[in-house]
Amino acid sequence: MLQNRTTSALTGFYVIDQVHSRVGFSVRHVMGSQLHGAFGSFEGLLVLDAHRPALSEAFLTVQTESLDTGLGERDAHLTGPAVLGYPAFPTMTFHSTGVTLLDGGGCCLAGRLKIKNVERPLAMDVTPGGARTDSLGLTWVGFEATATLGLADWGLTVDGSRTGGPGVCADVSLHLSVSAVQVFHRPPASAPPTPSSV
Repeated sequence: MLQNRTTSALTGFYVIDQVHSRVGFSVRHVMGSQLHGAFGSFEGLLVLDAHRPALSEAFLTVQTESLDTGLGERDAHLTGPAVLGYPAFPTMTFHSTGVTLLDGGGCCLAGRLKIKNVERPLAMDVTPGGARTDSLGLTWVGFEATATLGLADWGLTVDGSRTGGPGVCADVSLHLSVSAVQVFHRPPASAPPTPSSV
């Protein structure tokens, strides 16, 4: 999962930087065009073990009300009770359950995605974007991730007349571009941090 830095330097806890990251999606209208959107408010934590990448973890919380497709009426419909369930369900959450390393340096990140009151498995294909140290000495890592989810699997239906088209397909493509900064460096032999040590 990690490259371009020594493993001992990269192992640790990282906070996703919302300013330099993106949680986007696309869904195809039945007429062939693509509807694109993104969520503007989210937070996440990565626990990276560069010595044993399969033990790495990821956690993401997305604010459902922050959805933006460029059309206010459509956004209100998609975020509201008919689809994502805001305000009763203000967040969607993902937490990883396993990592499978792939040839070429990428991985398959298995996890659980919860939308409204339905939690189901979701697998993401993850490609590392490298690592760097900035002028302040902070360590940054980057990843690109994609996944496909079926709306019906989470009990979701979308009224095409409210989304700018005659209807949408059942599958949504997720596109995540993640930039995260290290907040705690953990050598592989050390114990997890306590709140006072972060």
